[in-house]
Amino acid sequence: MYKIKVNTSYEFDVNKEAVDQLDAVETSTNQYHILHNNASIKAKILDTNIDKKQYRIKVNNNTYEVAISDTLDQQITEMGFAIGASKKVNNIKAPMPGLILEISVSEGKEVKEDDPLLILEAMKMENVINSPRDGIIKSIEVKQGDTVEKDSLLIEFE
Repeated sequence: MYKIKVNTSYEFDVNKEAVDQLDAVETSTNQYHILHNNASIKAKILDTNIDKKQYRIKVNNNTYEVAISDTLDQQITEMGFAIGASKKVNNIKAPMPGLILEISVSEGKEVKEDDPLLILEAMKMENVINSPRDGIIKSIEVKQGDTVEKDSLLIEFE
């Protein structure tokens, strides 16, 4: 399932089957002819940002800003680790139920983006939870050996 956001205003879901059934032919580099409900549509990709999965597309002389999120992107956003939004994250919550194996930080400690904060064991796998941003640890709500549920508060930033 893909989430499509157009001009940061309109958001809708598109499944893989709908994409596969799209009647589109590339007429030249980044230009497409699309048939939809017996209507002819001309589309051109004007600009792409592959890292952010953002595109600027011209459809029948109208230009649209389009952002596409796949299932993984949506899960990352739900966990609070979205690119761009990460600078606003003040709480780290458990992405899944598990056991706290190790805590690598202490209250008041300054951390950098991607520094390891703790290790959460879930389904016999060790998951390192890294800092989504630079900051100072305000509080640690768990201790080594604690069992946590999904969405349990683990760490707060100042």
